[in-house]
Amino acid sequence: MKKIKYILLLVLVSQTFVFTSCDSDFEEVNTNPNDPSSVPADLLLAGIIRGTANILQSSFNGGETGSCWVQHLGKTIYNGNEYYIPRQSSIDGVWETLYSVVAKDAAIMEGLANLQGNNNLEGVALVLKANAFHNLTDIYGNIPLTEALLGDTGNITPIYDDSQTVVYPAILAMLDNAISLLDGTGTIDAGQDIMYGGNWGLWKKYASSLKFKVLMRAQSGGYDATAELNALMNSNNLFSSNSDEAKLVYLSAEPNANPFFEALVNGGRTTEWSMGEELVELMKAKNDPRLAVYAQEVGGDGSGGGYVGKPAGIRDIGNSIFGDSGNISLIGTKYLEAEQPYYFMTYAHLSLLMAEAAEKGLITGSAATYFNQGIAASISANGVTGSPNVSYVSGSTGITQIAEQIWIALYMQGFEAWSEWRRTGIPVLPLAQDAIVTSIPSRYSYPLTQQSLNNENYTSAVANQGADKLTTSLWWQN
Repeated sequence: MKKIKYILLLVLVSQTFVFTSCDSDFEEVNTNPNDPSSVPADLLLAGIIRGTANILQSSFNGGETGSCWVQHLGKTIYNGNEYYIPRQSSIDGVWETLYSVVAKDAAIMEGLANLQGNNNLEGVALVLKANAFHNLTDIYGNIPLTEALLGDTGNITPIYDDSQTVVYPAILAMLDNAISLLDGTGTIDAGQDIMYGGNWGLWKKYASSLKFKVLMRAQSGGYDATAELNALMNSNNLFSSNSDEAKLVYLSAEPNANPFFEALVNGGRTTEWSMGEELVELMKAKNDPRLAVYAQEVGGDGSGGGYVGKPAGIRDIGNSIFGDSGNISLIGTKYLEAEQPYYFMTYAHLSLLMAEAAEKGLITGSAATYFNQGIAASISANGVTGSPNVSYVSGSTGITQIAEQIWIALYMQGFEAWSEWRRTGIPVLPLAQDAIVTSIPSRYSYPLTQQSLNNENYTSAVANQGADKLTTSLWWQN
């Protein structure tokens, strides 16, 4: 019955079909209106991919919170986010989009593909749905999952599920199912698949690599991931080069250009953003060639002014030297291009996670080899040559080196950089100068709509997880 509702909902939302009450030629006009073979299950795919990328890459979301909270970026004006006053619209918008636009449409596509026997597309839908819930739980903590997406059945007050015992296992199960389904059966419309052009094998690699990342995050919270990590290593289904990685390459003009290009370049706000001091100084200390791509020289590239980052969270920024964009480095021009991709997951990130897993004895192989592989992948993706001045040293030093390189490699991947920094606690970052809370935020608070429209379950979630504050730690957090 639920599958039929998926079809009906798609019909209502897309208005693809027009129904008539005319009696003449009824059979010819209305032949099988609910036949799943007549409903293009691919129809939602591009919107799900773009919806995910746009909300997480938004300068207000991944930029002002994720990238600023991990001190990759700073702002020279309107910088309340830096001392930990996030926009309420960001808190509400990320929740609403990942549920209503991404996870809901992915579930509809999953149901339609299942009815059509299209294993490949069903697998893709599960990967995108799993990624949506993964982001939701890592941003907010306990979230609705088992009773989520059931508004069309009348359930508009879903319970919140425990992130550790329910949500993460459910995400892993979705990915396992996706990996199994992605077997070459069925088709993926290349025109709708704006990430992989219909290549089911690459979707399988993304599903497997995403599972590796989810397992490493769960492992940090005490989950025994050893057997599953080794199974993935032996599957031959993980990313093996930069060409495998999951990314959306944006187009050259609005409304399908990179959100940073649209907001900063087209919006005339490039000088309102700067590099963070912690990132610049660490990269300078390691003579990292990526710095020349990540950042502009003070006064513009070619000025000879070198690279200067801004300390985090100066409330009276206008009366500081850092309030003048001419004194600090701005975001590198490559990362402000219209076609700069949004990365769902990179080969560099996977390789560095493999290095961590090897160093911890969770998988076999050389941690140093994976470490150097990850740096090389990131260097190549940034179009530079050489390598930072870092030589891998096994043990606790190696764990620190890996976490630092993950932090560096995730530049401009705001929410992911924030999640990995919360997981490792490396590098040690100073509290914002004028912080209004006692630590760098651990999570988003819940949307105000949850307090008003789903108060009973919201209250229960807070009782189970801890106060609905930015500083309440998540279960896998360092």
